[in-house]
Amino acid sequence: MAQSLSAAGQIGRMPRVAMVTGAGSGIGRAVARSLAAAGWIVALVGRTSSSLDETNEAIALAGGQACSMVADVTNQRSVADAFGQLVSAYRRLDLLFNNAGTNVGAATIDELTLDDWNTVVNTNLTGAFLCAREAFRIMRTQQPQGGRIINNGSISAYVPRPGSAPYTASKHAILGLTKSISLDGRAYGIACSQIDIGNAATEMTAQMSRGVAQADGQVKPEPTMPLDSVASAVALMADLPLDSNVQFMTLMATSMPYIGRG
Repeated sequence: MAQSLSAAGQIGRMPRVAMVTGAGSGIGRAVARSLAAAGWIVALVGRTSSSLDETNEAIALAGGQACSMVADVTNQRSVADAFGQLVSAYRRLDLLFNNAGTNVGAATIDELTLDDWNTVVNTNLTGAFLCAREAFRIMRTQQPQGGRIINNGSISAYVPRPGSAPYTASKHAILGLTKSISLDGRAYGIACSQIDIGNAATEMTAQMSRGVAQADGQVKPEPTMPLDSVASAVALMADLPLDSNVQFMTLMATSMPYIGRG
């Protein structure tokens, strides 16, 4: 049975501790399972307790250790509470996978509402900032000092899709956030990196097999890649010593229309 947060905190000699946001499904769930399989204790953060419990149970069945914390990454008090629970239980944080994200339907900028914009930016950018801020504070003051933050960017941090202004803007901003954290973290042994993922097979990309709008106006199916590829890549980045860092990694379905797009 999956262990509770309080029970997990009683373990005598702790392995490395990771927090994964958006851990209830998709990339977050896959990465959480991969980290747990590699021996990390994984704090699972998301908005839906039932989804987090499913991830937690899968990790427990595989012999890993995890705990669940329901939180809204767009709410600073909720984020602070989640990180507070983690520190109370484990006394430190070695890794944050800053993964929680969302999107809205494709639309040109004149068709977007302010609510559409805020929905995406508040989760993808402000949420990432709030989580990184709490993680940085912990890593800066804990002993031994330091840790790693991996931001989930996107190939949209570099090249947009049609009708994607909020998502593309948020992911371009994540690129700047990653660079700033990387620079600020040097003095404290905090490494920050970004993984830019293209067409991982999740619920959000399910429509790609039916067709996706292209820059030339056509709608074409696009290939996807297995979630396990993403999970393995993040685990690799996470396992490096803190004096080494994969600053940016682009991981994509080999045949997707990214190279040569436009």
